[in-house]
Amino acid sequence: MDASALRAEFPVLADRAYLNAGTCGPLPHAAVRASLDMLDRGASYGRAKEYVEAMIELRDRQRAGYAATLGADTADVALTTCTSDGVVRVLAGLELGPGDEVLTAPDEHPGLLGPLTTLRARRGVDLRAAPFGDLADAVGPRTKLVACSHVSWVTGAVRPEGLAALDVPVLLDGAQGVGAIGFDVAALGCAFYAGSGQKWLCGPIGSGMLWVAPQWREGLAPIGTTYLNVENPGDGLDSRPHPDARRYDAPGVSAETLAAAVAAHDLLAAHGWPEVHARGAGLAAALAQRLAQDGRTVAPRGETTLVSWEDPDPEATRDRLADVGVIVRHLPGTPYVRASVGAWNDESDLERLMAAL
Repeated sequence: MDASALRAEFPVLADRAYLNAGTCGPLPHAAVRASLDMLDRGASYGRAKEYVEAMIELRDRQRAGYAATLGADTADVALTTCTSDGVVRVLAGLELGPGDEVLTAPDEHPGLLGPLTTLRARRGVDLRAAPFGDLADAVGPRTKLVACSHVSWVTGAVRPEGLAALDVPVLLDGAQGVGAIGFDVAALGCAFYAGSGQKWLCGPIGSGMLWVAPQWREGLAPIGTTYLNVENPGDGLDSRPHPDARRYDAPGVSAETLAAAVAAHDLLAAHGWPEVHARGAGLAAALAQRLAQDGRTVAPRGETTLVSWEDPDPEATRDRLADVGVIVRHLPGTPYVRASVGAWNDESDLERLMAAL
């Protein structure tokens, strides 16, 4: 891949070492132009037939692009607004109640833990936590669902291999997986995979996806069937949901958001996903090695794009680095500062980080 050409597509990298894609990826020129173009078309010609037809075409393109990134069929991919949106659609659509147990890890992202605690409050399910690496062995006779990260947002560790062999359905939070590392979603052994468009896919806030394994489609009820979720809106009270994952689509995603998401995805895909994944993971591994050589304690991690290290005052360090143009984040409730390293970064970003530290 032409790494310098990819880097040139991201305005923020002109004067900042942006290492925060695990929160929001850098927004490329192409996404900004695509969103502005849709806004201009809507303002100039009205948001009528042509505008709606363009929106529907963009939905099809976004779904196909996300499906290709997941290694999935388009029929199995719903379009959502974020990872948590997909998580909520799964938890609300399953028939879980008193006596059922959901197993998770204690250090999962609030975007997963929040919906789980809501499920407990509304339906009386039991929540039990076990260490991330021990989840597969912690499944018990009352466990009806395992909900955890594909890639840990704290350390960059990858989900335990044993989860793929479970008879219990697994919901994976893919916020730090999709777009960051290569995988075939069906090979992960999960029933549901929720991901974000604004992180490693560099799309706008308000974009995301939910993959539902075909065998689970009939067992997951739509939480609210709206205009875009039905086969024939003209059937009124006899309307039926789409037979595929479109039944789970979020209804209110704007054409401008769709346009930006498609443009960002297509930009990265044009450079080759295997190359994008390899470059990001390689730079992250190099950063982890340099931090360790510098005497810093790096969190145990996998071959991913996240690098976390211990710091006596993570929040102050994040702010101090931001003042010199190095954008990282601290992780609340942990001793870690985290850098998110993508294919758009280069060695100069790592040098700036190390020098600032």
